[in-house]
Amino acid sequence: MTITISAFERSPDGGKGLARDTRVRWALEEAGQPYEVRLVSFRAMKEPAHLALHPFGQIPTYEEDDLSLFETGAIVLHIAERHTGLLPDDANARARAIMWMFAALNTVEPVILDLVTARILERDKPWSKERLPLVEGRVRDRAGQLSARLGDAEWLDGGFSAGDLMMASVLLRLRPSGILDEFPRLAAYVARGEARPAYKRAFAAQWEVNAGKPSAA
Repeated sequence: MTITISAFERSPDGGKGLARDTRVRWALEEAGQPYEVRLVSFRAMKEPAHLALHPFGQIPTYEEDDLSLFETGAIVLHIAERHTGLLPDDANARARAIMWMFAALNTVEPVILDLVTARILERDKPWSKERLPLVEGRVRDRAGQLSARLGDAEWLDGGFSAGDLMMASVLLRLRPSGILDEFPRLAAYVARGEARPAYKRAFAAQWEVNAGKPSAA
């Protein structure tokens, strides 16, 4: 029952923990599950063997016996449901943890990814200067809402859960823009996630793959 995940052979972020395989590594570390990694080049991601696992030619994928999964949220939820450590025992608390996973991926991450696109991929467009403040405004609105809900709590709903794992991972993408630091509660929340031993092991594993390799970003 060996678990195998796929990851970038050379991550666009240079191994800084922003690639989505880090989320899966983190979940497996929290659950105490050993795993193997199949490194995939950008070319191999578009070849039939990988497309059979991930029809959109992305990473990560998850393989265990006769089960094959793609989509980070689905993978992390599968790990959380099969192993202890990421979902509460109480049924209502469990449902809320899963709710926060969906909120991270469906409500918070899209506006952050839009910001990444605006800052990096669209910065040379003639309309970039006009669009960027609008995108940043939407990110700040969402971050403000999340910060207000978190308040002074350590985690989103009681103890640490898969919802926090996913939300902290998503918020990490805000750090390069400087916007995360505008919300001290969220910055401290992300730092608490990064301080967890399981995250440190996941980050170190991803960093080791990319150490010494120049970033493509």
